Amino acid sequence: MSNHVYLVDDDEAVRKALTLLLETVGLTVRSFASPEIFLNQADKMTPGCLILDIRMPAISGLKLQEKLSEQGIFWPTVVISGHGDIEACRRAFRNGAIDFLSKPVDEQDLIDAIQKGHAALEAHQQVSAERAEAVALVSVLSTREREVLGLIAKGLTTKQIADVLGRSPRTVESHRAAIATKAGTSSPAELTRYWLEAQAAQ
Repeated sequence: MSNHVYLVDDDEAVRKALTLLLETVGLTVRSFASPEIFLNQADKMTPGCLILDIRMPAISGLKLQEKLSEQGIFWPTVVISGHGDIEACRRAFRNGAIDFLSKPVDEQDLIDAIQKGHAALEAHQQVSAERAEAVALVSVLSTREREVLGLIAKGLTTKQIADVLGRSPRTVESHRAAIATKAGTSSPAELTRYWLEAQAAQ
């Protein structure tokens, strides 16, 4: 599981205090004095959990969330604020925040939120890895094998697939055997998962 945390806050005292706190529980923390500095480096960073101050000069934490989304970066985000702004809280959650904490931040609440964020990030990365594996598998299948796999995913039997394609059951079995060899499994459930993951990636 990732232990990277990126803290974006224009208040130096807050950055120092939170960095010290999070490092004592084994997290790898990088802090940034402005959203602009963070944005310039974000695409080169290891995915992690973000902690964003909601009110900063030039670019707010909410605006930073939106800019990251535009770059295709959807890391778990904890938004912190010294202002009890309910509408800002709603916007933060709509933009994908996993928690919204008020300053002064409760230490345990922050640590819990980051742990939740890292768990969500790990789950997302697992899904991405499975999807990439499925896309790689489907890409090496022949056109006919992809057709057969798609019909397997619809729950059709070998005889039904043969009827749909106008081929003999023996031919369909040959295609199924080739698919199983390439996929490393003949399980209809696993083959269906591969197919659905590959379709979701399109």
